[in-house]
Amino acid sequence: MKDETKLVVTGRDPEANFGIVNPPVYHASTILYPSLEALRASHAARAKGERVVSYGRIGTPTNWSLEDAVAAVEGGYRSQVFPSGLAACSQAMLAFVKAGDHVLMTDSVYGPSRIFCDKVLSRFGVEVTYYDPLVGSGLKELMRPNTAIVYVEAPGSQTFEMQDIPTLSEVAHKAGAIVMMDNTWASPLFFKPFEHGVDVSIQAGTKYIVGHSDVMLGTVTTTRECWPALQAGANVMGQTAGPDDVYLAQRGIRTLSVRLQQHMENAIAVAEWLKGRPEVHSVLHPALPDDPGHAIWKRDFLGASGLFSFRLKAVSEKAMAAFMDHLELFGMGYSWGGYESLIIFADPSSYRTATMWDNTNPLIRLHIGLEAVDDLIADLKSGFDRLNAVK
Repeated sequence: MKDETKLVVTGRDPEANFGIVNPPVYHASTILYPSLEALRASHAARAKGERVVSYGRIGTPTNWSLEDAVAAVEGGYRSQVFPSGLAACSQAMLAFVKAGDHVLMTDSVYGPSRIFCDKVLSRFGVEVTYYDPLVGSGLKELMRPNTAIVYVEAPGSQTFEMQDIPTLSEVAHKAGAIVMMDNTWASPLFFKPFEHGVDVSIQAGTKYIVGHSDVMLGTVTTTRECWPALQAGANVMGQTAGPDDVYLAQRGIRTLSVRLQQHMENAIAVAEWLKGRPEVHSVLHPALPDDPGHAIWKRDFLGASGLFSFRLKAVSEKAMAAFMDHLELFGMGYSWGGYESLIIFADPSSYRTATMWDNTNPLIRLHIGLEAVDDLIADLKSGFDRLNAVK
């Protein structure tokens, strides 16, 4: 089946649900057993990693419906839902490291994942080295005998560097490490992680899977070999997600293909328009032909999402505030992936350690929603008019 079909049909079984199209939402904590034999059988099945309804935290058909859909479109073995994208990132790392291990983390990683490494992993005796996202085959110089994880994210958070995932995966695997990827930007529709050497794929389901800015959710999908460690780690740490949030994610994922296509078309149109503005220093969008990462994007990716950045030519704080403060269609707020357009200011120079970021030209990150492109461009044009009036 094509991905669009998988998104619609996977994880649903109307024949087992009185013909009802959508899976039921189970609100469950305690599960009752009819006999001691049944209770023991449930424990034995869980010990083998089988799916059994044994306790609400362990999972119900509500969770499994979403997990099956995510795993099918990602191309992995199985998936696990988490209560947020950050929970998915942090628990995925915890499941595969122990005291004394070493993690190689891209310097362009999602900020909260970086904080987790610095504030939590370090306390448990796990050393993290940040590397240049464009290191390519040079990664082999950074590998150690105790390197357990090579963590990648493409494109990079806020700065949109394209990583050569197949090359990094080859280097990691030769050294005995697994490759873990934050695949939120492209979603599994536009990047197939397991076809490019990834072992563990993470998504902040809050973004495009849910798609409506109303749910916190994360997912982790793995290969068959990596699944037991992830499942055991998630269960031990009590990671789960509420049934109503999972249901909203089920509903969102059914329309992911049509929404993501529109996000992509709108974003590329806005990015191309921004390239022609005299106030803009550069546009950071890997789908644009003149972007430094375009060749890798074109080789490995099937599309682009609605998130990208651009850099203003040097302006005063007052002029930048005039541009951003009175936009009508671009809300100023974090997260992204919903139907609405968003804008934030970012300063990578404040956290980069393996690479340098010159913030002379202010960095603005946009998420392009599902509004009409002409309206979005008109809103940005008004912002530039205010910026120029202050200048």
